[in-house]
Amino acid sequence: MRIPFLAAGARFPPASRALREPNGLLAAGGDLTVTTLVEAYTHGIFPWFSEGDPILWWSPDPRMVLPTSEVHLSRSLRRRLRRRDFRVSFNEAFEEVLQACAEPREPGGGTWLVPEMQAAYADMRDKGLAHSVEVWMNGGLAGGLYGVGIGRMFFGESMFSRRTDGSKIAIAYFAAQMAAWGMPIIDCQMATGHLESLGARLVPRRVFLEWVAQLCAGPGPDDWRFDEGLDPTVVLATASEEPARP
Repeated sequence: MRIPFLAAGARFPPASRALREPNGLLAAGGDLTVTTLVEAYTHGIFPWFSEGDPILWWSPDPRMVLPTSEVHLSRSLRRRLRRRDFRVSFNEAFEEVLQACAEPREPGGGTWLVPEMQAAYADMRDKGLAHSVEVWMNGGLAGGLYGVGIGRMFFGESMFSRRTDGSKIAIAYFAAQMAAWGMPIIDCQMATGHLESLGARLVPRRVFLEWVAQLCAGPGPDDWRFDEGLDPTVVLATASEEPARP
């Protein structure tokens, strides 16, 4: 089967038309304007492509999600969180987080977070739609994540660690704050063993799209900042007593 090549500003085909192999490939072309990206995310679609390729749009089935009530904190991570030898922040170093996420994971490797993608997410940030979480240790950036927030839904894009547990601390604090805000789901897009170890699981695309439609329609947080005294070990333990309910 062939996928459609979209003109700039064109509407996306239904996610149900995505290919089975490669899983989720839906369309190519289009553009990376804020309007197009919002249209994509609110329909369970995201861009992912390498330098030199056209823009590629995806909606895999099944979909990996991390319910904020099901985040798993290992014993070692709980001990690290209680030490509080770090600081967490929202949106203090968005561009630096993007650049860190864009660094190749192995020598000589490539990246999907090409300059035009970084510029697109910076535009989303300027519109209050993209956010970063930073973990600071000894004054330096130790880890973090970024993604897109629309209504009560957060679409995770990428994360990184420069120090042990850097990204895990970011996820723990972010998931705890989301739970406090009544935001039940973090979209993780693709399945990985790392995400699964943190409590992420696969759900049918049909279910995911129902959640997205419901959660994106509601109002989101007015002010993206961490609650004073937020303790993920307490918040997530309380949240785990109730199943995720979009």
